[in-house]
Amino acid sequence: MKPRIFHTRSEEETIALGETLAVELPAQAVVLLMGNLGAGKTTLAKGIVKGLGAAQPEEVSSPTFTLIHEYSPSVYHIDLYRLDQPTQVATLGLDEIFDRQAIVLIEWGERFPELMPEDRIEIRLRMTGEDSREIEIEAKFPAASS
Repeated sequence: MKPRIFHTRSEEETIALGETLAVELPAQAVVLLMGNLGAGKTTLAKGIVKGLGAAQPEEVSSPTFTLIHEYSPSVYHIDLYRLDQPTQVATLGLDEIFDRQAIVLIEWGERFPELMPEDRIEIRLRMTGEDSREIEIEAKFPAASS
């Protein structure tokens, strides 16, 4: 599937885009949020979590130190930034979470591609200005296309 590209000009627009995207997500999906520090990964996650009805944006924060936030039995938010080795990631029990009927948002998932499922949605965020972002969304479902 061809990537879709969106442009947002504020934190509010990025959250609103996340809300819109949430409606399009299947009931079970792994979503990698990729981009440099400050690119807007957590801001987009706030909108997705709100759009899924799991929490309000002000209740959503990056799980940088706790590694995993569970907003409901069907919404997980994971941050792999502080992990350096695949063995550290393996201790989180991601395979069990991936098997659940849930939306799993993973910040910095690109750091451990070998541990991510092949079927996933990749969202790349890039700063284009102080408050503006380019957000590219690509669904990767190789099993469905073969």
